[in-house]
Amino acid sequence: MNVIRCLIIDDEPLAQAVIENFIQRVSYMTLVAKCENALEAYEIFQHKSIDLIFCDIQMPQISGVEFIKSLPKAPYVIFTTAFAEYAIEGYNVDAVDFLLKPVSFERFLRSVHKVKQLINLDSHAQKPESPPVNHLFVKEDYRLMKIDHDTIFYIQGLKDYVKIITTQKTVVTHITMKRLEELLPVSTFHRIHKSFIVRLDAITSIVGNEIEIVNKSKIPIGLTYRDSLINVLKNIN
Repeated sequence: MNVIRCLIIDDEPLAQAVIENFIQRVSYMTLVAKCENALEAYEIFQHKSIDLIFCDIQMPQISGVEFIKSLPKAPYVIFTTAFAEYAIEGYNVDAVDFLLKPVSFERFLRSVHKVKQLINLDSHAQKPESPPVNHLFVKEDYRLMKIDHDTIFYIQGLKDYVKIITTQKTVVTHITMKRLEELLPVSTFHRIHKSFIVRLDAITSIVGNEIEIVNKSKIPIGLTYRDSLINVLKNIN
């Protein structure tokens, strides 16, 4: 089988070191990265492919459970925590397993074997889809900000940054337009220009090569995007 690419998310260096050591002892596993919080994990997900996350539940800024819920398509997850009472919460997001600290290598192997079996099954059947996500988390300065999809008017690309215009405020964050397209549902958002993504039900009119948004903003339509936009709008119920 292919190597299982792993990410460790834990704010305790000792807990990180234990899981890292266990991964190194399994021939079909490799550690892609380790980080202390969800903010760092989001950065990794923008550039790396991950098959399995070892994630602590109690973390600063955003909990492990909330982080997994925020991912449009989460990898397999094994939660790790020192508190047994969080097990039910972890299983509510379809975690493969729950490891209670301190974790033994034997117990670690049992969890990993479950993941290995699921990955093998994936070659014959699709993994059950996660519940739909109606928000995203983006990095603003030194914090993660939750933005509900239905508050977004449009998004403007600014090289390696984007400007997200919402009903409450404008957020500037370091992410590419391509990555945002992957995070946002295609049924709700559409790219209308190389520099603009729009929430479809925020469009009030199309005049020539411009659209008008409910907040009265006017946005250009790229020539290569116009026909696609018209077709999508025609098929909205």
